[in-house]
Amino acid sequence: MALSGAVARPPRHDRLPIALVTLAVAAPLLLFILYPLAFILGRSFVTETGLGFANYARMLGNERFLGILANSFAVTLVSTVLAVVLAYLFAYAIQRTAIPWKGFFRLVAIVPLFAPSLVQAQGLVLLFGRNGLINRTFDAGIEIYGYWGIVIAMVLYVFPYAFLILSAALAVADARIYESAEMLGAGGARVFRTVTLPATRYGLAAAIFVCFTLVITDFGNPMVIGADYGVLATEVYNQVIGQANFERGTVIGMILLVPAAIAAFGEKYISARQFAVVGEQSRPLAIQPSPGRDAVFTAVVVAIALAILAIVAIVVFASFVDLWPYRMNLSLRHYAFDVQNGIEPLWNSILIGLMAAAIGVVAITASSYMVEKLKSAASRPLYFVSILPAAVPGMVLGLGYILAFNNPANPVYLIYGTLLIIAICNVYHYHAQAFLISSTSLKQISPTFDEASATLGGSRFDTFRKVTLPLLAPTLVGIAVFFFMRSMVTLSAVIFLITPSTQVAAVSVLLLEDRGATNQAAAFSVCIMAVVVAALLLTHMALRLAGFRNVSLIR
Repeated sequence: MALSGAVARPPRHDRLPIALVTLAVAAPLLLFILYPLAFILGRSFVTETGLGFANYARMLGNERFLGILANSFAVTLVSTVLAVVLAYLFAYAIQRTAIPWKGFFRLVAIVPLFAPSLVQAQGLVLLFGRNGLINRTFDAGIEIYGYWGIVIAMVLYVFPYAFLILSAALAVADARIYESAEMLGAGGARVFRTVTLPATRYGLAAAIFVCFTLVITDFGNPMVIGADYGVLATEVYNQVIGQANFERGTVIGMILLVPAAIAAFGEKYISARQFAVVGEQSRPLAIQPSPGRDAVFTAVVVAIALAILAIVAIVVFASFVDLWPYRMNLSLRHYAFDVQNGIEPLWNSILIGLMAAAIGVVAITASSYMVEKLKSAASRPLYFVSILPAAVPGMVLGLGYILAFNNPANPVYLIYGTLLIIAICNVYHYHAQAFLISSTSLKQISPTFDEASATLGGSRFDTFRKVTLPLLAPTLVGIAVFFFMRSMVTLSAVIFLITPSTQVAAVSVLLLEDRGATNQAAAFSVCIMAVVVAALLLTHMALRLAGFRNVSLIR
């Protein structure tokens, strides 16, 4: 009998293929994740006199940098709390009340996912900036730039991520527990405090950690609306791009990596301790109408939805205005893209998205199948490296690619400065999320298929090709769409890798905003959103035609 916890040895005829697959899966993970991170770590210790901690001492002893560090945590903590509270209210209204138009409000909640992260700051500037619509119309004198501008933009940016997590947490409940609480005389507030809140604490923890990581590592919103209020992400950009000081950039990158890593692995630790809230004897909770409660939550949801839609609507409107804010007549001239590089960045983004989707599906399928189905001594290390990118900010990974691959002696230099390296960076930046989606789907496929195949003399790879892959197909389509969407809207992971010939649409929005070309920036943002929505609709239609009607393309 095998010892508990021991890895079962595969059949002899499978060992060589499994070893080759392990090598093929491990090599790109090591090359495109661990290798760049090792370069960043090493470069951060390089000083004028050799290796040492002088860079860290200089940065941590600098009053300006300590102020930026404090700014980052001030923005991150407040934004995270506000986003999670608002998302919890929104998700609770959708899942636990009888408010009308739930489908519409669900769609509104995820609208920010379709746009570059800086669209929130872009919309706020168009509404409340010095030349914003509300300031000019009502002479409101609102000062949106700086701390509160960043916080509001961040809340809108991370809201859909928190909503999706909390909506899933609130979607299931055991009616028996609520009936027992009511029979014991507990009021609505006490039931929420003693039953609902504890049952969703793991979802709350996950939402807090995800929002914390996204906010502290976001680069686009602070660049557009932060003015002189510096944060860690913008300081990395300023040191590397503005001053070509890679040593300081890597030190800040390593410092930025610490809270992101703690948040990511903290979320995994807490999620691993989660227990089921429904069992075989459970009964689903039936939502009963309550006029007072439903009216209050309808008002809350409408207010949040209006805020989200107002940001998107003003960006769309600005893209059709002749010259914001002086000539407000409608015009299509900004869609002629009479700017540097023209429309090429949008086509670059689409091509990068398609490449990332193709590469990502292959990489994720191989790594998740290796970890979940081809159990070996390498499975646990591969799992760790596969989820490691969840703890790595995009800017840090992109900086690592510069240091590691911008060297003619490195074979990867052959693709450095091309669209392909950007697509690869996107794949490994978002590798953890896609890997966990695929792994979850693979766990739902019974191992009896492998056992039956082995009994009939077939190999594991025959089972994979004929059984596992067809069952996994809808998930893989969802992963392809996920990589395409993220590649279209991402900014921080690629900001260090673009060249004049490989510029992407999201970076064009940032650069146009930076030089005051508001209308052209808005037009690029609208085009990005249109491409993402079109991709989702086309994929959804294709899945329905193929007979897959219950596949979610938004993760």
